[in-house]
Amino acid sequence: MGSANAKVIYLSYNGTSDPEKNAVHLFATNLKSIVEKESNNEIEIKLYPNSILGKEQERMVQVLHFPSLNIASFTGVSALFPEIFVNSIPFAFDDFESARSYYDHGQCWKKLKEEFYSRNNAHLLAAIEEGGFLAFTNNKQEIRTPSDLKGLKFRAMDKSQVALYESLGATGTPIPWTEVYMALKMGVADGQINPPMYIIMGGLYEVQKYLTLANITHSVQFLIGNDELLVNLSEKHKEVLYRAIEKANEINRRSVESLASKRIDYLKKRGLVVYKPNKDEMDLFRNATNESYISWLKKLDIDENWIELALQDMK
Repeated sequence: MGSANAKVIYLSYNGTSDPEKNAVHLFATNLKSIVEKESNNEIEIKLYPNSILGKEQERMVQVLHFPSLNIASFTGVSALFPEIFVNSIPFAFDDFESARSYYDHGQCWKKLKEEFYSRNNAHLLAAIEEGGFLAFTNNKQEIRTPSDLKGLKFRAMDKSQVALYESLGATGTPIPWTEVYMALKMGVADGQINPPMYIIMGGLYEVQKYLTLANITHSVQFLIGNDELLVNLSEKHKEVLYRAIEKANEINRRSVESLASKRIDYLKKRGLVVYKPNKDEMDLFRNATNESYISWLKKLDIDENWIELALQDMK
């Protein structure tokens, strides 16, 4: 609990306030406890889960103009900064280690943070791991290679997912998360992509039959910091905050990875037929999507240098 004279920081984000079901909330609660402890309660972080402070775009406007923190998805960030989509080039990472190395050591992520600040006067502080890798589910047939997706209808979260489906011969329709279960149940969509955490959270295993662990993209959300907030923190408090962000994100990473196999086992027990493509099949997915997804990125008026830089780091 913060003291009466504590510096109060507001942190808003999507999803339930259950840390077992929502890894973003796990990050937020750990960030709060670490910051408050290490600042001797000179800083208090107030949490606003479940989009209490507004939908994605509303919260992005808030964090640009109000001294606060916000955790945003690709959808939230992309309206201001479409370059963020270079981080979601499909089938780029084989495992957790390679995905984390991209954010921890890659030049692309470093330069994206600099450009985001230059353009928006706000800071991309961290890529927060929220659920591992996206996987295909559907209720029509087992997906082993790209040809198995042809003709299927998928729920899309954003424009990047529509582009992904089209490159694989499927179609994508944007459907809000709150409507996904009924859309799958009623046949509006045959399938969707999400990490196992979200498949469990949404009960999607009740209306899907097949799960393909194809490491489609690495599931992260982005911690945004208002510039005025950071400028007005003392050097000591700024150091506390930055160190706490690293610690909380490391806890998230360990949690997400440790729960990955348990969540897949849970889905197997609920009746999903699980398949993991082999190396040759994964190469087919990469080859089928790479060129068309990059063509889509270029249509967003993204400088090709960003794409090239991302691809170099992903190698």
